Amino acid sequence: MTEQLLLESVPLNALDRCDRCGAQAYVRAVLLNGGELMFCSHHGKEYAEKLKPIAAKIQDESEKLIESKN
Repeated sequence: MTEQLLLESVPLNALDRCDRCGAQAYVRAVLLNGGELMFCSHHGKEYAEKLKPIAAKIQDESEKLIESKN
């Protein structure tokens, strides 16, 4: 049950900030150790390969950037 709750996605919003630069977060990585990291689209792409082995789930909402341009 705990694992199920951990992996459920809560949408990111304007208050969620990149842990690297402070910009709006569009990527959330839920780590295997229970931690969480958030990144802007730029840093999410930069760290994507390094996150894969240590993340239980990576939630990427960077498509919101494309939607907002239309």
